[in-house]
Amino acid sequence: MTTVSSRIRPSVPGTAGAVTALVVVAVVGLMHLVAPWNRHDPVRRTISEYAVGPGGWLFDVAVLGLVAATVAVVVALHARDLVTPTAIVLFAVWCVGLVLVVVFEKTNWSIGPSVSGSIHRYASLAAFVALPAAGLLVARAHRGARWATWVTVFSVLALASFLPIIGAIALNPVLATPWYRAVPLGLIERVLSLAEVMVVVVLGLGAVRSASRGRSPRRSVPAPEATTTTG
Repeated sequence: MTTVSSRIRPSVPGTAGAVTALVVVAVVGLMHLVAPWNRHDPVRRTISEYAVGPGGWLFDVAVLGLVAATVAVVVALHARDLVTPTAIVLFAVWCVGLVLVVVFEKTNWSIGPSVSGSIHRYASLAAFVALPAAGLLVARAHRGARWATWVTVFSVLALASFLPIIGAIALNPVLATPWYRAVPLGLIERVLSLAEVMVVVVLGLGAVRSASRGRSPRRSVPAPEATTTTG
């Protein structure tokens, strides 16, 4: 019996997802250099600042493009049975979190805290934790593959990017400045974001590589019905 996933050529969504994610990197990278977005300090200001003010639509499109890239990559992974249900749930958290980041703008601190800003903050936190966690689950199941090693590297880098922030928050009572000024928050977030996008890229390439090698899915295939003869 042919399943939906077996009819999908993993190389197609895998390649599309990886390429789309790289285009997102290129677009956001260009925004660092071109007006009106280059007015933001990339070391101190968070990457979400690009969504606020003139030209913010381009950043939103890039984020939604990353969501589409992730969906394509997960389809490719599932078609080759390279992803577990738990990892799929974590990928879903990442995608939903990114959509919420687009829908709800970050807090405008010149005005003060807002419900939209709080949703934006917690949605981004959930997304940034969920993706590397999913990446590690996939990589763990396929240890030995080169692509899985790189997924692990970028996933660990993404999670490690939280350490300076956690340290600054923990030391906030003894710091002479607020924790978000004690660390280069914008730079940390950009390293984190790049690492997360690279997780998506390498997972897509991993699905393509698996397909090109003709790797058989691990899911069991119903055995053909036995034929009997009478005579």
